[in-house]
Amino acid sequence: MRIGIGNDHAAIELKYEILDYLIEKGIEVVDYGIGEDEKIDYPLISETVSNAVVSKEVDYGIVICGTGVGVSISANKIKGIRACVCSEPYSAKLSKEHNDTNVLCFGSRVVGSELAKMIVDAWINAEFLGERHLRRVELIKKLEK
Repeated sequence: MRIGIGNDHAAIELKYEILDYLIEKGIEVVDYGIGEDEKIDYPLISETVSNAVVSKEVDYGIVICGTGVGVSISANKIKGIRACVCSEPYSAKLSKEHNDTNVLCFGSRVVGSELAKMIVDAWINAEFLGERHLRRVELIKKLEK
């Protein structure tokens, strides 16, 4: 699994914690985010990570801003992206199982690092269940046209 991660200036510290956490788990991570003393508008980082997912440069994306809302809205504007903002593990797990999400979003001002790790674990360990959910994902894809 190869995950692209990105952040705006509100989420620098949490991005590094999640990046290190994923690497410790043996997951390859591509850092598209910014570092200390840098600033970026969250739609730009969402676009970068989402385009990497769509082009299959990475398998999945994680984008972090202050609340997770802005990066989620922005990511969902990219055709082929199904992003979700999650503040707890249950929604993260079900977003993958039912909606086949490919970008996970959360907010550094909303969740702490330990909760963020639980959210990430729930999401990366979940698998799309297909079957009845496939029909709904196909309907979501039709909305992009």
